[in-house]
Amino acid sequence: MGLKQKALSGIFWTFSQQFSTQIIGFLVQIVLARLLVPKDFGLIAMLAVFISLGQMLMDSGMTTSLIRSKKLTQIDYSTVFFTNIAISTLVYLLIFFGAPAVANFYDTPQLALILRIYSLSFVIRSLVGVHTTKLTKELDFKTQMKLQVPSTIVGGIVGVVMALEGYGVWSLVWLQLSQSIVFMLLNWIYIKWRPTLVFSWTKFKDHFNFGYKITLTGSIDTIYNNMYNIFIGKYFSPSLVGFYTQAETLRLLPVQNLSSVLSKVTFPVFAALDGDEALKNAYKRTMKMVLFVIVPIMFFLILAAEPVILFLFGDQWLPAVPYFEILCIASIVRPIGTYNLNILKVKGRSDLLLILEIVKKTIGATAFFIILPYGILALIWLLTISSFLFAFLNGYVCGKLIGYHLKEQLYDFMFPIILGLISFVAAYFISNVLPLSDFNNFFVLLILGPVYFTCYISFSYLVNRPIFNEFKQILKN
Repeated sequence: MGLKQKALSGIFWTFSQQFSTQIIGFLVQIVLARLLVPKDFGLIAMLAVFISLGQMLMDSGMTTSLIRSKKLTQIDYSTVFFTNIAISTLVYLLIFFGAPAVANFYDTPQLALILRIYSLSFVIRSLVGVHTTKLTKELDFKTQMKLQVPSTIVGGIVGVVMALEGYGVWSLVWLQLSQSIVFMLLNWIYIKWRPTLVFSWTKFKDHFNFGYKITLTGSIDTIYNNMYNIFIGKYFSPSLVGFYTQAETLRLLPVQNLSSVLSKVTFPVFAALDGDEALKNAYKRTMKMVLFVIVPIMFFLILAAEPVILFLFGDQWLPAVPYFEILCIASIVRPIGTYNLNILKVKGRSDLLLILEIVKKTIGATAFFIILPYGILALIWLLTISSFLFAFLNGYVCGKLIGYHLKEQLYDFMFPIILGLISFVAAYFISNVLPLSDFNNFFVLLILGPVYFTCYISFSYLVNRPIFNEFKQILKN
């Protein structure tokens, strides 16, 4: 099978995996949102930074190094496997003994035990990091789907049953743990690779020298992205964290699904391409397709924010509506920043990636603490504005490496954004003419959806027919 066929197959199976797991997970979240209170979700969100950092430090960027390396042996894989286990154990011990300090910071004693139990998930995941990497490098996303979906289902069942039995926040903890355990077991049962008792310091240094910069970059990004959860929880309340987290999760659902699919597939595919021109063309085409899909979805979610929140989660989540509307604006440019960073990884410029993240996060963190006294809405607007600024900065730096300059990127990518905005305005005025207040939230969505997407598809066909036809051809293939 050629690289193009592998890429298309990878996109299909990765999308199937993402779609299946996210839909299952999302349905579970809807049920749990109606069984639990916003504070329960807020408590978990306040601890998310520690889990994300543990996962990041456990890997140390070495699996990314495995994916980009051309020639690998059993020694490479075994060295990374044992490194992952050692680092994850060390990080877990640090979290275990530091948990009381975290609980004191939030003045919430119950967080200590929650953090100690919840953090076991990344230790369990360290046992299958190399297994998943091997499948990714081989573009075998079909097998990944077969392993991920059952674990998601089991985790969801555990979480819902515990919520029904009145376990509150522990329902969310054991959802994550049971999912990690089942995923680990399935990997060891169905993937034939096994580590051997070998360890090479030479291989370790080779992968670590590339990977540690990726890890530092990811850690900075993780801390920055969770800064909102941390300080909203500290200076406001766990319930407000819950509203913000639910809005953030919902707005990321479509963009992160598609971005994760293509990022997972395009990184090994981009790494296999020869020459900057081929990389530029592949990136350009991928981004056009992504924005053609993501832009209308996000504008529609802004248009229908209130009925979406009320229909899915119920009246208790109504305060999340304004947060959700603002965050959807930020999602429009999220793919641009994400895929540009893949170019740096492919080019082996983890040093430049680290510098870029330090600059962006320094600017963002400084602005965050300046804006913090002005409240949560001001912070969310800051997140949205900085998303646009950082996307442009990524495009400028990464575009120079492959001859795809920011001005050219803006010209290529503005069409779907302009069309999405025009469609939004048209659908907004049409919806104001219709007697939508006479319908419940479900029927409002049934009306708004066709109105908006009919406008977008019609305008795309009239104004931007090449990209419309290309997307239609991809679906046909």
